[in-house]
Amino acid sequence: MSETAVSAETGTTSEAAPSGPDGPDRAGNGTQALAIVSDVNLANLAAALGRAPGDGSPAVRSRLLPFGDVVRPLLEETPHEEGEGLLVWTRPEGMLPSFRPLLDGMPVDPQALDREVEEFCDLLARAAERFAFTLVASWTPPPSHRGLGMLDLDPAQGVAGTLLRLNQTLARRVAELSGAFLLDAHRWLSAGDPSEAARMWYLAKTPFSRGTLAAAAGDLRAAIRGLRGRSRKVVVVDLDDTLWGGILGDVGRDGVRLGGHDPIGEAYADFQRALKALTHRGVILAVVSKNDEDTALEAMRSHPEMVLRPDDLAGWRINWSDKARNVAELAQELNLGLDSFVFIDDNPSERGRVREALPQVLVPEWPADPLRYAVTLRAMEVFDQPSLSGEDRARARMYTAERERRAARSSVGSVEEWLRSLEIRVTAEPLSSASLPRAAQLLNKTNQMNLAPRRLTEAELESWADDPAHNAWTLRVEDRFGDYGLTGLVSLSVPDVASEPARIVDFILSCRVFGRQVEETMVHLALEEAKARGAGEVVATLVPTERNAPCRRFWEDRSGFEVGPRDDFRRSLTSPYPCPGFVTLIRPDVALPGTTTP
Repeated sequence: MSETAVSAETGTTSEAAPSGPDGPDRAGNGTQALAIVSDVNLANLAAALGRAPGDGSPAVRSRLLPFGDVVRPLLEETPHEEGEGLLVWTRPEGMLPSFRPLLDGMPVDPQALDREVEEFCDLLARAAERFAFTLVASWTPPPSHRGLGMLDLDPAQGVAGTLLRLNQTLARRVAELSGAFLLDAHRWLSAGDPSEAARMWYLAKTPFSRGTLAAAAGDLRAAIRGLRGRSRKVVVVDLDDTLWGGILGDVGRDGVRLGGHDPIGEAYADFQRALKALTHRGVILAVVSKNDEDTALEAMRSHPEMVLRPDDLAGWRINWSDKARNVAELAQELNLGLDSFVFIDDNPSERGRVREALPQVLVPEWPADPLRYAVTLRAMEVFDQPSLSGEDRARARMYTAERERRAARSSVGSVEEWLRSLEIRVTAEPLSSASLPRAAQLLNKTNQMNLAPRRLTEAELESWADDPAHNAWTLRVEDRFGDYGLTGLVSLSVPDVASEPARIVDFILSCRVFGRQVEETMVHLALEEAKARGAGEVVATLVPTERNAPCRRFWEDRSGFEVGPRDDFRRSLTSPYPCPGFVTLIRPDVALPGTTTP
């Protein structure tokens, strides 16, 4: 379908879609349906969203509702297809009758304004219940409006001050909605040309310039990519002239440009700080460099201005081999898909090699000027995600600990000796309000060790677990090297009828702890609970997907269950299922055989 626009005269509904209206884009990610509700004409935004950007983001197939009428769509509109999202982008003067006089320099009634904001938020809440997700643009002043100048941030008189207060209410109310997110439209305005925006308003009833709409499209695609679990998780960087200035092998540790009273050195240090900041968002770092490994690691450990140290890296390949092969090996080592990777290198030929050999890896064009490195990294839109848990923030440290575990494994003989040396502890706790966000994240993002994938919001998962027939536990795993975080979820359904089997509903485990007998510990936990509740048999039914083959292998080869028809796995509770001997299971809620209590 070709891109079409909404007529400024008629305001009729239109769609903007990539070629192949329902097929996958060139990156294989499919398209995302999005309904757009606004009081202005956003046809150009819909057209921009329909073009796949080539960074792994899905193209967006927009459904423009007639602009100007916002209340009726929010009250009545229903998704046209499963998974359709909703974008609501309005102007405060278009939605809040009491706000308009403020733009004309007149006083307003703050209580009336507050009531109108709450009524608008009530409309958003009703609409958010129907769509897969809801994206709301924050309120901004008209692009060319200066307000009261030096008084404009006055909360009682100024346009900017009033909008700060209104947006705080909007942020609070949107945060209370499941699957809804408030986006910062002020950033979009700053990318635009106010004079062009004024002209576009008269020509097409679009009060935004091309720069503003391009910035909005970038943030919207980033949000959708994050919601679909397509955010990038790994940044792989070169060393020479990328992480520091100069060739280490030629100038030595003390000769590289990094920090100090040197603009180039300061820029490289700031780039390292920007990389390290990503680790606090759950992104992990790795190095691929043509260098001597011992020399490079020693420079990272000992250079006084170095921001990133080897302990900040999940892994590295520092050798003279092909960089594309090294990136592929790192992906296998970290057990992450290549579509999670970003590769940064100052050398255009190295970028071209990785881009050609590994098309799933995002290889951004990189500036030649190191003074632009940090700002280029911070402007990248591929790391957004819909939630940020403690486990996300600690992910970099977890991967570093995993590297230490691999080193320990190579120094011992058998797998049993290695498992015993890890001193694994699993803490299983009933699902709670504190663990609910991370549990929902596991439910919606984990693919490999996932028995029967189902996608639930936090509210839906909480409601399911509140049923007396259901039990759900979260599992936190740690060993002598560190804490893996909350990495597992197992749930059980036990019917009232004794003749019917109990069912394992969710069996989810992060790939970080595969093969450490945590899987058997989860089964032990579920079977002991089923037995305590009077069940005589437990059934686990696998729902096959393209990515949960590891889960099938566990249930077929290691679970101790009998394989039945239709991917049913059954086990009688007449014989015990002991907790693995290498694992200490901790149950703060109740003591069961094979467990300890605090």
